[in-house]
Amino acid sequence: MLKKLQAFAHGALVPVLVLILWEAGSRAGLFSEVLLPSPSAVAVKWWAYLLPTQDYVPGSGSYFTWLISGELLHDAYSSLYRVIVGFIIGAGLALPLGLVMGANNRIYDLFNPLVQILRPIPPIAYIPLAILWFGLGNPPSFFLIAIGAFFPVLMNTIAGVRHVDGIYLRAARNLGVNYWTMFTRVILPASTPYILAGVRIGIGTAFIVVIVSEMIAVNDGLGFRILEAREFMWSDKIIAGMITIGLLGLAIDTAVSRLNNHLLRWHRGLEH
Repeated sequence: MLKKLQAFAHGALVPVLVLILWEAGSRAGLFSEVLLPSPSAVAVKWWAYLLPTQDYVPGSGSYFTWLISGELLHDAYSSLYRVIVGFIIGAGLALPLGLVMGANNRIYDLFNPLVQILRPIPPIAYIPLAILWFGLGNPPSFFLIAIGAFFPVLMNTIAGVRHVDGIYLRAARNLGVNYWTMFTRVILPASTPYILAGVRIGIGTAFIVVIVSEMIAVNDGLGFRILEAREFMWSDKIIAGMITIGLLGLAIDTAVSRLNNHLLRWHRGLEH
């Protein structure tokens, strides 16, 4: 416990120092309150952004509906919902394709040229097509997020399967196992670290893409709210939204990292 507190204090040192210098500079008049409001002003706006917009009246609706009626919580909920759905679609398509491409050279040679053509295209470039194909609302956001998550998961899965240590494969063949058993008991577990690394990268990419997609095709979410605040020059709300994105990203990455550590606790690199 003490080590965790020390690590937290060590990690918080630089952010706290930046906030102190930023606040001091704002109070000294070095920064314009319109262009770069002080951390205290951002904190006030963030709190106002967080509070529910109406009082809860028993019998008028669910408590959860009231709880997320605060603009910030509603926007964060909307963004996370899009990230989760889009990521599930993208990863759900990438994982089986990556496993098959990694395990079968013929299928790899068949699909790899197309993958390498499409992979460098950023998801943002698909925005016009997404709107034309799916209109406005959640569907184009799901499409863009799925693309953003698809390729990191796909490429890491392929790499994981194709880089399984040959010693494992030869040992399995010497034991006389069939191909299906080798795939499920040898290849898949050995490639799991690569796959989970792709999942972590894919979720991070999905969270980036959702902010961009919300600036284009929807009327809620953190990206939409930042764009709205820009139109009215609400710099404090813009920064509040950015900080919220950072905190959510940190929370998601920490959760995925801990899940990876739990699933890979057998891995030599995670032994204590």
